[in-house]
Amino acid sequence: MSSTAAALPAGQKLKTNGRRLSRTLFMYVVKDTLFSFSVSFLFFFFAFVVNQLLLMAQEILTKQVPLYQVLLLVFYSLPSIIAMSAPFASLMGTLMTIGRLNTDNEILIILASGLSYRMILIPALLVGILISLASFLANDVLLPAGTIQFSRLYRRILVSTPALELEANSVKRFRDTTIVTGPVAGTSIDNIIILDRTSDGERRVIMAGNAELRDAGIEGLSLDLSDAFIQSSKEIVRNDYDYASTTFLRYWVPQEDMIQAVSSIGPREMSSIDVRREIGNKVVDLDLRLDEQYSAILSQALMLEDSLRKGPRNETWNRRENYLETFAKEYQAAMVMRNDRSLQLFRIEYNKKYTIPFGALSFVFLAVSLGLLAKKSGQTVGFIFGIIISVVYWAMLMGGQTVGLRLGYSPFWSMWLPNILAASIGFVLLMIRIKK
Repeated sequence: MSSTAAALPAGQKLKTNGRRLSRTLFMYVVKDTLFSFSVSFLFFFFAFVVNQLLLMAQEILTKQVPLYQVLLLVFYSLPSIIAMSAPFASLMGTLMTIGRLNTDNEILIILASGLSYRMILIPALLVGILISLASFLANDVLLPAGTIQFSRLYRRILVSTPALELEANSVKRFRDTTIVTGPVAGTSIDNIIILDRTSDGERRVIMAGNAELRDAGIEGLSLDLSDAFIQSSKEIVRNDYDYASTTFLRYWVPQEDMIQAVSSIGPREMSSIDVRREIGNKVVDLDLRLDEQYSAILSQALMLEDSLRKGPRNETWNRRENYLETFAKEYQAAMVMRNDRSLQLFRIEYNKKYTIPFGALSFVFLAVSLGLLAKKSGQTVGFIFGIIISVVYWAMLMGGQTVGLRLGYSPFWSMWLPNILAASIGFVLLMIRIKK
């Protein structure tokens, strides 16, 4: 190569050294990355599908639900599985591709040909963008559609198999009823507690040592309680209550209550547009409630100030401590109201709808820089590093969601910090590699 290069005119040599992109190499890297991505995607896809099947087997197959309906439920869950698998497959696929190119000295040949690291980074970025867009489409369009079909099918299964709703040692919430169960053996439930509200506004607590689950068909769910104790109290006057005990009591959970509990759709099952619209509605509602609360606080503050200004001779002086106590309670209620948990959840899920899909793009910088460090067995090292980074990333994402929801931290930073760290670390390592 040296003799050939020396025989070339000076201008042609400079032109060769000044090249930055090659269409042939570009397509070569893209195809290799897509192939590795496909292999990695199948790995994560089947891992999540198997996990979903195991959950279905535990919750549904044991209740003798037909297998084809279980498979349909898994099929309707595929959009969420695709959206979750794509970013991690992008990371592992890019790591495996760059690692193989590096250990096979193909990157060295590319650099020796007068091309720069852009010949590696740009194709990887293009694949990352395509994967991110496909993942976002699955998460934002296909997931809500799949959830609707999932809910419809689950309602049909629920009507035919009401036992599906009650598990051992669990808490199940319906519209106006909460059922706490102990050990379950077949259709028999030990140590059951039922908390509900009647149409007259009474709150009831029903406890029984044993209950027998019955299929009431279109009527809903039937529980035959043995040795039951019932306590009922008024919604407003809690000191006014009644209690009774009986050796047998039949309790009904209407079918519409069961279906409503299944039909509820959270922000995860909505599109980003719907979540953003719901956030706007919640913000307006919260502002109205806060205005009312602040008015109540101001009213108590003014009464407290008036009693203090008029002094001991005024009749309101003796009520100053009540004013102060009420003021503190109203202020505390306003602080709790400001930290609206539902609004925080919607904001976290809204950011999460972008964080996970576009994690594939942020992984590109990290995968390219780590792949360039591989000295031997690049694909194997890429696979191992991909698994480790995926676990760490997922742990950080779930940790950020927990911190954001429980401690009220910024939803943006709680959800985007793992992506920002991955892209930043990868960019820094890449710059160090290029300078060397």
